Amino acid sequence: MRGGRRRRPNRAATLLALALAMAPGAGWAGGAESFARLEGHGGPVRDVAVSPDGRLGLTGSFDTSAGLWDLRSGELVRWLEGHDASVNAVAFLPDGRRALTGSSDDTIILWDLDEGTVLRRFEGHNAKVIDVEVSPDGRLFASASWDNRIGLWDLAGEAPVRWLVGHGGIVNDVRFAGSGERLYSASQDGTVRRWDVAAGRLDATLVEHGFGVNQVMVDAGETWLAYGAVDGAIRVLDLATGREIADLSGDRRPILAMALSDDGRLLAVGDGQGYISIIDTSRWTIERDFRAALRGPVWALAWEPGGRRLMTGGLAEEAVLWPVGASLEGALLKALPASYRAGGEMSNGERQFVRRCSICHSLDPDDRRRAGPTLWGVFGRRAGTAPGYRYSEGLRRSPIVWNEETISKLFELGPQVVTPGSKMPLQQIPDPADRRDLIAFLKEATGARSASSGDAQ
Repeated sequence: MRGGRRRRPNRAATLLALALAMAPGAGWAGGAESFARLEGHGGPVRDVAVSPDGRLGLTGSFDTSAGLWDLRSGELVRWLEGHDASVNAVAFLPDGRRALTGSSDDTIILWDLDEGTVLRRFEGHNAKVIDVEVSPDGRLFASASWDNRIGLWDLAGEAPVRWLVGHGGIVNDVRFAGSGERLYSASQDGTVRRWDVAAGRLDATLVEHGFGVNQVMVDAGETWLAYGAVDGAIRVLDLATGREIADLSGDRRPILAMALSDDGRLLAVGDGQGYISIIDTSRWTIERDFRAALRGPVWALAWEPGGRRLMTGGLAEEAVLWPVGASLEGALLKALPASYRAGGEMSNGERQFVRRCSICHSLDPDDRRRAGPTLWGVFGRRAGTAPGYRYSEGLRRSPIVWNEETISKLFELGPQVVTPGSKMPLQQIPDPADRRDLIAFLKEATGARSASSGDAQ
């Protein structure tokens, strides 16, 4: 049949498979076929990529770093640290020895993976970079940004950036096609567009969906185009005729990730409710549909060469690599962040912390990999002085000393008022009782002996 509807996974099978996945030593014989957790990040995993030879993997995280992994052993090779905000996009170059990372600090970095060093930093966007895509010949790359623009960059740094302008909203995804002479883009403005790369101009608007489009995928022969949207739509078009080939939309939304196996046979789709669908592109049917994360979205997908294993990232502070033939329902559950625990298990103060602070900050004396510094010992500490953290200039120059009064004011007025120029996300806690409960929790959890406003040193 041409289309397919989502099949709900069996609950008993889900629990049995989850128990198997969580069991000590869970996995399958042979490194290339084993289940693996890539652990070590201190925040949600925003993007994943697999090297052309299948030997290495990349993960980009909210903790501001990218991880380089040996996919045969599941071990970390090294951290790539050079961004000042969330790493939203990662991509290998065709040689497998260099890679790109795009960040919410508005920049893209080209890395030497053998040495773990920065080769070049690309600047020009004025909002977060959400996707990067390398051309097949490895000479160019495209970047998608929240500034509504697409950048076309010379990887050698010898030519200036060219901007593709025309989308009326955030650009979420870009894909090269052919030999790199065409680029497809998906935008929050509800359109999918095709661009002439050499001329730097719009070639055609192929989709006008009405809801934001998050993902676009094109096969190697440019015979079909698939897209995923905010409203849960998964639709496929014949590029020669513009006719709709299949509508695989379901009742789950939004669509957040797509990945095509190297032979073009399997299309993986991840959504905001934690499900992954595996679509057979020869028949346009959903062959597998399961819940990979019992809470939270699937943000990132990448196939190993040969389509044997799929790399997955989401709210968990890890990526998961699993054999497609295995039953691994709920495989992303293990490292679910504390902020997604049941509300009844926490005091109101802890609830405020996990909702507002826990993704960026830890409470541990020895710190953990996070987007922000540890809050251990924060009371009485001058802003911008925790050792080992790269602060923004605004906080390094700040005269603030953190105590009950200044922390309350931070969440009453917002960081844009109290710590202008800092990297802290814009947020407020308007209820004074919630602020008091948060401060009481922090006093206990961060080793503070007293947190009165007069204790500042």
